[in-house]
Amino acid sequence: MSGKPVRFGILGCANIARKVSRAINLAPNAALFAIGSRSIDTATRFASENGFPASVRVYGSYQAVLDEPDVDAVYVPLPTSLHLKWAVSAADKKKHLLLEKPVALDASELDVILKACERNGVQYMDATMWMHHPRTAQMKDFQSDPQRFGQLKSVHSIFCYNPGPDFLANDIRVKPDLDALGSLGDTGWYCIRAILWAADYCLPEKVTALPNTEFNESGVIVSCGASLSWADGKIATFYCSFLTNLTMDVTCAGTNGYLRLHDFVIPFQENVASFYDVSSSRFATLSIGIEPIPSEHKVATDLPQEALMVREFARLVTSIRENGSEPEKKWAIISRKTQLVVDAVKASINRGFEPVGIGS
Repeated sequence: MSGKPVRFGILGCANIARKVSRAINLAPNAALFAIGSRSIDTATRFASENGFPASVRVYGSYQAVLDEPDVDAVYVPLPTSLHLKWAVSAADKKKHLLLEKPVALDASELDVILKACERNGVQYMDATMWMHHPRTAQMKDFQSDPQRFGQLKSVHSIFCYNPGPDFLANDIRVKPDLDALGSLGDTGWYCIRAILWAADYCLPEKVTALPNTEFNESGVIVSCGASLSWADGKIATFYCSFLTNLTMDVTCAGTNGYLRLHDFVIPFQENVASFYDVSSSRFATLSIGIEPIPSEHKVATDLPQEALMVREFARLVTSIRENGSEPEKKWAIISRKTQLVVDAVKASINRGFEPVGIGS
């Protein structure tokens, strides 16, 4: 790797920025250079509480970070309603963009962000961390095997947690003016990404929200689910919620095998993550068990998944900066497809749970 690290600025002092700032420090090709908040006191306190070195510059505005010529890239964990303004501003300042999810309120906003990144030649990536864990690649190796897994027929994903009454009353993720997508944008984003990952990012033909979506008193979704269907017959379902005990499951069923894991969003342990697979399952004699027993695979990693995300993002930025490479477009494509499904679920809810076709 190049000896010159990618220098990051962070816009905002959200709780998730604590995790990503640590990831930036752990990644061998990245360095934390600046933090900005709407208040210099907030930014200073955040830097102190998280042990930032004195070399990290602290600013009392987001714009000041973007105006800093030594910042190569920015991580943006602001409320979703602010993403359009600040993501476009970052791209127009030639800052490579690592954008927290949900990346936009809808696909039309995301298109503006992506066009700004393309126009300015900057790398875009959303901060869906589990995509970068080595477990993800190993699971895809199994799922892509026609003998061991076969044709994908069904996917089910669930990500929910119950953070308690204070969160439900005060967190930005339940405020219509800040994160209007609620649990659909927060936890549902992960569920939808897992489904698309399993389907090799082939968009479904139709999306139908399931009845009994729950809203808070401001009309923000706090619990919902949906079914997805493809023309080739495969189906998927997901459930996401702020009202249910922490669960992070994915199950993929194929004609010859199945794959499952119980911690797809955040591994139970930082340095190792498991998944289970099995092929040619059958009932044992007298149906007193199944054969063969599913195999557990433990995948170790020297860096946590969020640091691997930063490392890969910084690698792409370095290649642009030093080799004249074009920005990698796959992350923008994957983000947009995820957003299109989020939009379709929201539209189905608004239309009384009618099926909604996916746009392009």
